[in-house]
Amino acid sequence: MITDYSIQAVAINAIPLIFAITIHEAAHGYAARKFGDNTAYMLGRVSLNPAKHIDPVGTILIPLVLLLTGSPFLVGYAKPVPVNFGRLRNPRIDSIWVALAGPGSNFIQALIWLILLIALVGFGVNEKFLISMSQAGITWNLGLLVFNLFPLPPLDGGRILSSLLPARQSIALGRLEPWGFFIVLGLVFTGIIGSLWMTPLMSFFEWLILLLTSPLRMIFS
Repeated sequence: MITDYSIQAVAINAIPLIFAITIHEAAHGYAARKFGDNTAYMLGRVSLNPAKHIDPVGTILIPLVLLLTGSPFLVGYAKPVPVNFGRLRNPRIDSIWVALAGPGSNFIQALIWLILLIALVGFGVNEKFLISMSQAGITWNLGLLVFNLFPLPPLDGGRILSSLLPARQSIALGRLEPWGFFIVLGLVFTGIIGSLWMTPLMSFFEWLILLLTSPLRMIFS
């Protein structure tokens, strides 16, 4: 839990979080355009401007409430990028790639922040602000990656699962979408999603990025 509310501490967490959310949403729009749907691009959502993606409730209010209530995980969401799945060249398959683009961007960002951290430590750069920001960047991106992969719409994992299921089951799952995020929040507050989903998957992806950067860590060891 974050207990330091100084301007420096806010900056350490806010900067990587803004990058994590902005690139996540822009990645959805970019992937949709590559697979045939220009909706997000035409609406200016394939953008690295954070103002185009921040949702007052999902990006600000929910993380703030979780922070103040002592939640071990800080989660939230941005304004969903509009995608017309019917315009995709192969809607059933392409929608999986569009959904994966957001979490995939968070995985890449976590990897980049880890590489930066390894380089800072390896070159003896003893700058606490940059080191703390790199650590925060890893944590935020792994958190957003895992949270968004939860298999319930409107989260990315729910869209992936919906595309993989037979038509009848996919339709049934889609009916949960208006209530999906409230269900997820309930699971967050009860600790179920933390212990059974976030903790094990974040550990797995942390192990994976450590594995991928092991040659670099050997160089600086």
